[in-house]
Amino acid sequence: MRLHGKFCRLRSVKALVTGANGTVGRALCRQLDNVVAWDRQRVPIDQYGAMEEFVRTTAPDVVFHLAIGSRPTGKPNESWLVNCEWPSELAWVTRTLCIRFVFTSSVMVFTDYARGPFTIESLPDATEGYGHEKRMAEQRVRAQNPNAVVARLGWQIGDAPGSNNMIDYFEKHGEIQASTKWLPACSFLDDTSAALISLAGATPGVYQVDGNKRWNFYEIAQALNEKHSRRWKIVPTEDFVFDQRMIDPRVPVAPLNKRLPALP
Repeated sequence: MRLHGKFCRLRSVKALVTGANGTVGRALCRQLDNVVAWDRQRVPIDQYGAMEEFVRTTAPDVVFHLAIGSRPTGKPNESWLVNCEWPSELAWVTRTLCIRFVFTSSVMVFTDYARGPFTIESLPDATEGYGHEKRMAEQRVRAQNPNAVVARLGWQIGDAPGSNNMIDYFEKHGEIQASTKWLPACSFLDDTSAALISLAGATPGVYQVDGNKRWNFYEIAQALNEKHSRRWKIVPTEDFVFDQRMIDPRVPVAPLNKRLPALP
């Protein structure tokens, strides 16, 4: 992975972040020194002129596009607008203005029927729902801006409940049915954020951010339970057989056992 000029000091560049209040967005903004958050109440995402003017006026070094359609407002086809059309338009805006663009996609571009682990040569196959929208967005972003970076993310692991991460899921369920046959794509939020900052200076292309090198969901759940004072009941199962890991040696993301020493 080759870094570009001024991005060698990545944390100090000026960043425009969409989805700054989301799960990954909050973690990313904590690691950046100069951040402008995109406020959808002030800058509409379905008016190209307003978007271009906002980006031009803000004049960031890089745009991190993390936002997803998590809070519907009632607009027609809103999920498609947020997850596909918006990133496509931003890709063109950043291309026109010569601004670096990092778009976060998802491991969900691969269905449960695809054969993992997934390398960068694996072909996404999602044909419906969120995964399909992200798959189409990847294609549009790369067509609109050949200099863009697309970063596929897995399930995020935070330190506390309250957002869409693995700990929040554990807290809501209490008893966790954890398959020993499922190797999930996942990483800790702070490690994901650090990887995204590094990717802002990477050669354009598609990257995969995953801290799971070899562990199944039961092992991960047990290690997290140990770290969090055994707050949950972890029940081993074999009801989901899937290697969802994303393999990409170019991405500097910490392995899970760096933060979970209880992992075997």
